[in-house]
Amino acid sequence: MSTKSLLVELFVEELPPKSLKKLGESFAATLSASLKAQGLATADAAVTAYASPRRLAVRVAGVFAQAADKSVLQKLMPVKVGLDAEGNATPALLKKLASMGADASVLPNLKRELDGKAESLFLDSVVTGATLTEGLQKALDETIAKLPIAKMMTYPDPQGDGWPVVNFVRPAHSLVALLGRKVIPVSVLGLVAGNKTHGHRFEAAVDTVVLEDADSYAYQLENEGAVIPCFEKRRAEIARQLAAAADRQGLKPVSDDALLDEVTALVERPNVLLGQFEPEFLAVPQECLILTMKANQKYFPLLDAQGKLTNKFLIVSNIQPADPSLVIGGNERVVRPRLADAKFFFDQDRKKTLESRVLGLAKVVYHNKLGTQGERVQRVCAIARAIGQQLGGDALAMQAEQAALLAKADLLTDMVGEFPELQGIMGRYYARHDGLSDDIAYAIEDHYKPRFAGDELPRNPVGVCVALADKLETLVGMFGIGQIPTGDKDPFALRRHALGVIRMLVEKNLPLSLRELIAGAFAGFPAGLLVDAHAAVETFMFERLGGTLRDQGYTSNEVEAVLSLNPQQLALVQRQLEAVRAFAALPEAESLAAANKRVGNILKKIEGEISTVVNAALLQEAAEQALHAALGEIALQAAAAFERGDYTASMQALAALRAPVDAFFDSVMVNADDPALRANRQALLAQLHAAMNRVADLAKLAA
Repeated sequence: MSTKSLLVELFVEELPPKSLKKLGESFAATLSASLKAQGLATADAAVTAYASPRRLAVRVAGVFAQAADKSVLQKLMPVKVGLDAEGNATPALLKKLASMGADASVLPNLKRELDGKAESLFLDSVVTGATLTEGLQKALDETIAKLPIAKMMTYPDPQGDGWPVVNFVRPAHSLVALLGRKVIPVSVLGLVAGNKTHGHRFEAAVDTVVLEDADSYAYQLENEGAVIPCFEKRRAEIARQLAAAADRQGLKPVSDDALLDEVTALVERPNVLLGQFEPEFLAVPQECLILTMKANQKYFPLLDAQGKLTNKFLIVSNIQPADPSLVIGGNERVVRPRLADAKFFFDQDRKKTLESRVLGLAKVVYHNKLGTQGERVQRVCAIARAIGQQLGGDALAMQAEQAALLAKADLLTDMVGEFPELQGIMGRYYARHDGLSDDIAYAIEDHYKPRFAGDELPRNPVGVCVALADKLETLVGMFGIGQIPTGDKDPFALRRHALGVIRMLVEKNLPLSLRELIAGAFAGFPAGLLVDAHAAVETFMFERLGGTLRDQGYTSNEVEAVLSLNPQQLALVQRQLEAVRAFAALPEAESLAAANKRVGNILKKIEGEISTVVNAALLQEAAEQALHAALGEIALQAAAAFERGDYTASMQALAALRAPVDAFFDSVMVNADDPALRANRQALLAQLHAAMNRVADLAKLAA
């Protein structure tokens, strides 16, 4: 059967710009997948998605007018229900056949096959392939139902008299469905398919674009409708124009993929223009100006070679007037009040010091069970001071406490009230204005870091102390009141906080005990406020660490071997894993891992306390004497390497134990009848187990 290209377009009012990309991808993927599943399109049919502010469309190559017929084996009913004792058809079977368009003439062709434990009757029939009209109608209905629409609109049915109503993301005005040149008579959202669409509101060469065929869609829209319908092509064109316009000024635009996507969803025919504002606004922190231009006006600020903001910006217009000065002037007039607001907020905020705002945090509710932001700040101060004391003594402890005290004060400023994204950043500016040191100022900004995967860490030790304290306070506080993440729900971003703590401990190589950090964080809360969740927080942290390590390429066995020992200095875990990987490559590794697992199982079954003191006089068998002698020498070597931090050498030293361990299990009965002899051998195994599992639990490497 021959194939042609199919085009489907839904023409609507302006779609939500932040959702357009996903809507376009979903529309194309769902509709094409449905056609392929119904056999109406080839499995490798090329699919082209289109999405502009006023349309969702897809072109599918390799579409059939009708799907091929296919043989289907249909289950009818159990044999004992369909046939009587003489093997004749029962009324139930005849009725079933009639409902399927068959009669008694097919009885000789029925198949009897086992269906579970009973035998059933099956009819082997040929099912006529669906027509494209039927299949496309099904695909359209499914596609509309599955679109990722956050909020529906309700509007009158366009084909009715105002009743009934239609529910969709925006009012839809026309539907196109073309197989080659032929219109496919389908309908959706009260619209009947045709071959007409509309181009740009103001710049289209013709008001209505009559599509010649499915393959001419993009060409006709671009040339007759002044619209670039492909989202990715339009995005690339905007990026090209932005780069060219910035290059002509010797500058570069702010890089922001989310903004580029949003602007792509706002225009149909992009035209990049250059605007500028008064240089005096540059006295305001550039983060404020950049944010207001991006968030409120969708402009692309321009930076110089040093990354410093200039007073020029790029506008992505949706029209191409002969004289662009009116468009540029209008945008400049619109942005000026926004920048003036930012300057006003900045000037007003600097009239009060950060320290003078701290008391106001006592009036800001943090959590109904955990008190105010003021109370939280006091807890973070205590935790940060303790961490600073461990890392740098009194000097760092004092700086960490001061930075923690001021870290949340900018929440009460006008600028952060207007732009919450600037919290921390504005704290740094205001701290510098108050005459505080760079260490304190940067710590105020950095205590939120890392804010997302791949984000940079705090720049100085003060920032590390406050960032650790802030995240630990959140973790233990929420766990302590039972607010534990479940499934994909994590409203307080506890997973992100845990990963932030892990990254700082590991990447900053901090000599801090995880358990002591958690205990110190709990100690910062008033007695009785939280339930005891020390173990739960530690387990949660190790789960996050394990996931991170597996993402880095370590196997589950390697990760479990190290983390099952609950290592407290996370900065050393990477070295432990490398040692485990090197050990696993040794020819002795498999045998020693199996022996270690066996030893562990033996020791688990022993009731009461197990001594690790071996009486050499009670060692009767040559194999146990040899193991004791080898262990005395090798354990010392392994321990010395362990103390030096050379975990690889420590584990590789254990390889020499393979022969004496194998010989011990071949010829020595551990559970001897003599209690003294049995206890002595158990003590020998306890020594062996302790020596073998200092770096990692070798049993986890056993197959």
